[in-house]
Amino acid sequence: MTALPILIDCDPGQDDFINLLLAFASPEDVRVEAITTVGGNVPLPHTHRNARLACDLVGRDDIAVSAGCPQPLLRPLETAEYLHGESGIDGYDFDAPRLALSTEHGVDTIVRIVRARCDERLTLVATGPLTNVAMALKKAPDIGARIAEIVIMGGAMREGGNVTPSAEFNIAVDPHAADIVFRSGIPIALFGLDVTHQFVMGRARRERLRAIETPAAVAVADMLDFSVRYDESKYGTDGAPLHDPCTLLYLLAPDLFDLKRCAVGVETESVLTYGHTAVDFWGVTDRASNALWAYAIDHEAAFELLCERITRL
Repeated sequence: MTALPILIDCDPGQDDFINLLLAFASPEDVRVEAITTVGGNVPLPHTHRNARLACDLVGRDDIAVSAGCPQPLLRPLETAEYLHGESGIDGYDFDAPRLALSTEHGVDTIVRIVRARCDERLTLVATGPLTNVAMALKKAPDIGARIAEIVIMGGAMREGGNVTPSAEFNIAVDPHAADIVFRSGIPIALFGLDVTHQFVMGRARRERLRAIETPAAVAVADMLDFSVRYDESKYGTDGAPLHDPCTLLYLLAPDLFDLKRCAVGVETESVLTYGHTAVDFWGVTDRASNALWAYAIDHEAAFELLCERITRL
């Protein structure tokens, strides 16, 4: 079986960092063509640094990391250091990245890589605000036909929001970009809080990862020990959700998830509900479906697969 060519657009963030490691650990399933970063969980200088550190950790100096858009299309950037720490990956100490940053803008990287896929279409994995993806589609509308699927961590329906009562962080940071992507006609698989909140990294799971004892596994456990603190305090739970790796887990083992084709729209105007994803789950409107909406995960099997892949690194 040929590995699926993917480009990862992200804003690391501990969970984005772990998602990159999951991709690196699965070369028979996915082939990472490039990594682009966007301002999101932390400002752009930190997100591209953190993506390069993930490459360093596992010796992937063959992957280009490009910095994209530092802020949303129309709104000021709102970051999440309260959750991720000042570096975005607090909880584990890294040296300065060895991998050099590409001189190419991240949006141009997306356009170039997608256009270069003459023999097979590319899958985009987007785990941050969708600014880079939207800009690429606006700059080069022809690339839409060359994208097989956009796999997105973002959105919320029944679970409610995590930065407003009804909006999830990635969509709320740049709702106008999300609106462009959701209207693009490109196949979308969407992993929002409804499903990611079912994949919780409690203490027992973090200790099992640490017991693997490899540098990558220890890094994952230490970063999770830091990042779970905010949600544990907020929700009163043991541990916190692991959001972004749901995208890679879907590509590795789609049967882990229950998904339903839905019409998904994004609120861009309302002060109260900006960034809200309106998910027509039951077909109560005449809006055409534009996304697969993930609503359930086999979290035990998902954790077993995560452990197996992290053990490889």
